[in-house]
Amino acid sequence: MSLGTGTALANPSAALDPRGLTSALDGVHRAGVPGVFGEVRDAGRTWRGASGVADLATGRPVTPAMRHRVGSVTKTFTAAAVMQQVEQGRIRLDAPVGDYLPDLVPGERGRKITVRMLLNHTSGIPDYIPYAFPSLQGLPAGPDVPKSLDDNRFRQFRPAELIELGLSAPPTGEPGNPTGVYSNTNYLLLGELLERVTGRTAEEYITRNVIERAGLRQTRFPDGPRIEGPHSRMYEALFGLLDPPRDYSVYNMSWTGTGAALVSTMDDLNRFYAALLDGRVVSRTSLAQMQRTIPVIALDGSTIQYGLGLHKVEMPGCGTFWGHDGTVWGSGTISFTRADGRRQMSVAVNLQRWHRADAAGQPQPHPIDGALADLYREALCGDAHPRTGNP
Repeated sequence: MSLGTGTALANPSAALDPRGLTSALDGVHRAGVPGVFGEVRDAGRTWRGASGVADLATGRPVTPAMRHRVGSVTKTFTAAAVMQQVEQGRIRLDAPVGDYLPDLVPGERGRKITVRMLLNHTSGIPDYIPYAFPSLQGLPAGPDVPKSLDDNRFRQFRPAELIELGLSAPPTGEPGNPTGVYSNTNYLLLGELLERVTGRTAEEYITRNVIERAGLRQTRFPDGPRIEGPHSRMYEALFGLLDPPRDYSVYNMSWTGTGAALVSTMDDLNRFYAALLDGRVVSRTSLAQMQRTIPVIALDGSTIQYGLGLHKVEMPGCGTFWGHDGTVWGSGTISFTRADGRRQMSVAVNLQRWHRADAAGQPQPHPIDGALADLYREALCGDAHPRTGNP
């Protein structure tokens, strides 16, 4: 899920327009997403909306308060926890990771890669996911590609085995390169780092010191394959290889842990980013470190501006936004807050990888892309932007 980029102009976002937001949300559903829901805040006003269904078989509707697997939005929580330990002097950002995890990142690599490099994806350590899900190495073509998703549905992974898969693969570059390469392996290592320095599991530490500090009541790491409370089914299309899309809402999330396993609500995500950007989760000094961005090549091949667990996006006409997006099987989430904290958007969809591939195996544009872009602009900028219409 992408917001797009551009040069920020001086005009602020417009006030909330419930009709425009509802129309944009309905447009995403009409374009092909079974269910979409979100929350938008502006200067004390809040709009919540939902469109479509949570269950294609029963027609049960989605609602704005549903819990959702938020994917890599988890990384901001993990990064905030690490920065708290930096504030307490237990972790040094520019210390070699081998000082803390010599058994996991031994030798010269452990001496060259710093904690900061894990946080901003400049470690050169590749993503473990293609190796934990080996049939995905054929994406987006090949009839056997979905096999790994089913094989791993109830598998219990250990972080160390996933980290080893990443470290055993060819590096994506030298540690400290000026352009990073996004890798989930980095954030599993950060989870192990938190456990070593705090004496508690990373999930326990993040829950107590990040989730609870931000006042969140519906956000938690799952303790089994099922989501507790009201939630949608989550449909994975896998570039047309799963037709109809398959429900992966029941899934053992040990495959992603401190990188992307959190369950939350759109209300909680807005509360979290408001607290983080207001200096109530980490100090202002730590937040400034988190907002030092570099170019990072994302998993889809695009280049994003990435700090320490935070994306930076410039929205033409309405300012600079901070946040994160995330996907896991069947589930997509995006949450962004304007730098002044006044405008916020969190949106969830229950379909992923809806693009079909052409003869060369390249994913092709889909009407959902344009519909989501219109929703994001409406949510973040209101009528301060020109409408493009859905393709």
